[in-house]
Amino acid sequence: MSVTLDGDKSGSVPVRARAFARGPRPESVPTLVGTACTAVGLIDVAAGVFPRFRHSRMHTLAEVLPGALGPFAAALSLSAGVLLLLLAHGLKRHKRRAWRAAVVLLPAGALAQFSYRHSVLGTLVSLTLCYLLVRHRSEFAALPDPRSRWRALANFVLLGAGSLGLGLVIVSAHPRRLIGSPSIADRLQHVLYGLVGFEGPVDYAGDTSWTVGCSLGALGLLTAVTTIYLAFRPEHPAARLTEDDEARLRALLERHGGRDSLGHFALRRDKAVVFSPSGKAAVCYRVVSGVMLASGDPIGDVEAWPGAIERFMDEARAHSWAPAVMGCGETGGEVWTRETGLTALELGDEAVVDVADFSLAGRAMRNVRQMVKRIERGGYETRVRRVADIGEAELARIRRAAADWRGTDTERGFSMALGRIGDAADRDCFVATAHKADEDGADSPYGDLKAVLHFVPWGTDGMSLDLMRRDRSADPGMNELLIVASLQAAPRLGVSRVSLNFAMFRSALARGEKLGAGPVLRVWRGLLIFLSRWFQIESLYKFNAKFRPRWEPRFVVYRTARDLPRISFAAMQAEGFVHLALPRPLRSAPRRPCAHARPPAGGQDARTA
Repeated sequence: MSVTLDGDKSGSVPVRARAFARGPRPESVPTLVGTACTAVGLIDVAAGVFPRFRHSRMHTLAEVLPGALGPFAAALSLSAGVLLLLLAHGLKRHKRRAWRAAVVLLPAGALAQFSYRHSVLGTLVSLTLCYLLVRHRSEFAALPDPRSRWRALANFVLLGAGSLGLGLVIVSAHPRRLIGSPSIADRLQHVLYGLVGFEGPVDYAGDTSWTVGCSLGALGLLTAVTTIYLAFRPEHPAARLTEDDEARLRALLERHGGRDSLGHFALRRDKAVVFSPSGKAAVCYRVVSGVMLASGDPIGDVEAWPGAIERFMDEARAHSWAPAVMGCGETGGEVWTRETGLTALELGDEAVVDVADFSLAGRAMRNVRQMVKRIERGGYETRVRRVADIGEAELARIRRAAADWRGTDTERGFSMALGRIGDAADRDCFVATAHKADEDGADSPYGDLKAVLHFVPWGTDGMSLDLMRRDRSADPGMNELLIVASLQAAPRLGVSRVSLNFAMFRSALARGEKLGAGPVLRVWRGLLIFLSRWFQIESLYKFNAKFRPRWEPRFVVYRTARDLPRISFAAMQAEGFVHLALPRPLRSAPRRPCAHARPPAGGQDARTA
């Protein structure tokens, strides 16, 4: 589909958006400085740990690096090396705070070089790197990422574990100076004591014991100082959808919500939003692991999309976040790539059923027809209603059942899930339920409820599947039963099109099983089938195909190929497949269940599997 864009206000594509189309801004200096800090940090750590390294052919190079400072070489090399390693990633991402720390650290290292070793070359190396930072300070203007104080605990655990492992290497790096044959337990005890400034059970000849003690003490002090800093620095919580933002988005969806089946999912309240200057378009996003992750097409008037995209890219550049879009349609992919110079890659296909064309008749639908008839004969009945037509008591049971029947401990869904059921603001959503009265129904907290489907509006004449949940004790085929019931009830509800699940890599699976498929395609299909053991790729495609849908391609939009692994990890975090958080006993408050993911026929989460 081709769309002509006239800009947001002035009738032309915004100037800053055109700048993005010419390519990403130069990153050579931050990348060079970050890489240099990584190399310097690794060599400094090696110089502080291994005594032979300081007297090998690398000694000349190690002398001129920040950290190798006379009698305190081991301790200072470790401290400087670890600090530079910690700063390197922030410098590569243009972070202002990392720049400030490096600008302070490098002159301190240069002063130590000159004071203790009288090394002019070492001083010049430190000052040259510092000069590059100051000279290109405008490149390091990125604002902080969203953060909370749980990172202090994460730092303590990770850096503490690293210090423990590095400490064992330090204790064992002087075999000729060891007195006796200390066991692993003795060495571990020596490291633990040394990290908190006490002498352990391991003894060395000469002044090696003092050198090892200083190195361990430096590691312990570094762990403590960084943890205290992270614990007491101000929090910078992730942006969330405000009531005003939600009201503005709903107004845009009323006028333009029929364009994209994923539009209503922009109302997830754990997303943030940027609007175009005219307010006629918006892009919703969440920041995950340094990736600014948008989902679906922009909301609103297509001609105003460039203004919202420009604001999105400005925000990404201000924080040095990697911009990415998950699950945008063909029109959205064209606009994103045209206005920003980003690249689009087909991710999979969305299954869309046109209600007028759906029928259980015919050979192709025999399996579904037989399954539905068998379940109906088993005494199940279905109800398809708008949320506004369901009483509060029944809604409470549906919410409780959807949360309890969730197949995983963590909620799944981001780009194609709403994250709630029966909210007062979502009275126009749809709920399909399956019921069967049985002997245990009176004692069940869910009554006779056996399965739930939740749909969100897709404009004025469509609905998009949000979640599927069922009682595991119910007969197989509950999801098929409710989808068929929803499609049959759609005309009564004024719905002419229904969006079902998203099938990742659907075209590769379909082409790979056909006669004449090449070896590369067959290998790729085999890999997808193998990965389906964990991500339900093949099962979701086959489940969707039962209803004879038309397939609408969906794309991922990204900046460069080297960002893809980072974007993939961030997307898996956002969708709930990778969960990084504090241990449950240490969380400040229990997580409230918000059923928003959905399973395929087997009952697992499905929409974004």
